[in-house]
Amino acid sequence: MHRWFLLALGALLVAGCESTYYSTMERFGIEKREILVDRVSDARDSQTEAQQQFASALEEYTALVNFDGGDLQRLYDSLSDDFEQSEAAAQRVSDRIDAIERVAEALFSEWQDELALYSSASMRRDSEQKLRATQRRYSQLLRAMRTAEQRMQPVLDGLRDNVLYLKHNLNASAIGALQGELDTIESDIEQLLSDMASAIAESDAFIASMTL
Repeated sequence: MHRWFLLALGALLVAGCESTYYSTMERFGIEKREILVDRVSDARDSQTEAQQQFASALEEYTALVNFDGGDLQRLYDSLSDDFEQSEAAAQRVSDRIDAIERVAEALFSEWQDELALYSSASMRRDSEQKLRATQRRYSQLLRAMRTAEQRMQPVLDGLRDNVLYLKHNLNASAIGALQGELDTIESDIEQLLSDMASAIAESDAFIASMTL
């Protein structure tokens, strides 16, 4: 895929409609199938970045809850920064999954319509079988991505509560009150990281199936 085309023409998504973007890309020889693969790759990369970001947030939270002397304000600032970066990472993941859905819907609709254009019955059957197989793989991919995405919000909510609480109660007593939260936050983030790993694996499998 000529990725620079996507960057150069990406403004069409803002300035115009998505169908205009697809039409323009096709004039450069880039079909919806390629755009779908590229967007899945982008979403996979975003999930990998989000994995790292949420793991960092857990590390900062653990260090703060286990505070035993030192610069408490510095620890809080680090946690607050990681929380904000986790929010941004989660939004990027959601945006890229939405972009995958848009192009997948356009691709499958076009593919279905074009089945009627075949004069060869055998070629039409073969194309239809490939369409159904691709739709099944895509549904599995999207389910894995959305599962991981849905896990992010409860984690963000929990981190936000803790960051807000500490913002106005940054002292040893407040830190002690959060001890009971650590297990829950840790469990939620570990489950999120696991779900993200599954989604990333599904992304790799889907990309491989589309580029054979």
